[in-house]
Amino acid sequence: MNGSRRVDELRNIGATIAKRLNEVGIFSEQDLCSLGAVEAHRRIRNKHSEKSLPVCYYLYSFEAALRDVHWDDLPESRKRALRNQLGEQSGAPNAHSRHVSCVARKRDAAARESP
Repeated sequence: MNGSRRVDELRNIGATIAKRLNEVGIFSEQDLCSLGAVEAHRRIRNKHSEKSLPVCYYLYSFEAALRDVHWDDLPESRKRALRNQLGEQSGAPNAHSRHVSCVARKRDAAARESP
C-alpha cells in the first residue's frame, strides 16, 4: 500500500465519493487507513444526513479501496463485520483495531504484489 496516494487515485473511489471524503478531512490513502472504513462512512453520513448512503458505495468501497480489490470481492463475513461495526460502534473508532486493520491491509497488499 502506498499511503501517499490521494483518495481519488484509489480503486472504488470515484469523483463524488472522493469529494465527500475530502469534505470530512480524508485526503489520502493513509488518512483513510488511519480512520478506517467505518469511521469514514460515519463521518460522511453525519455530514450528509439528508442523503441515503448505500453501504456498497461507501462502507464497502472504503474497505475495498484499502485492500485494492473491487468492493464486491470483499468476503461476505467482512461485509457483515463492517455493517455490525457501523451499527454497534459508538464514538471514535478504537485505535488498536484501526492499527491492526491497517497492518492487515498492508500485508494483504504486499502479498498481492509479490511474485
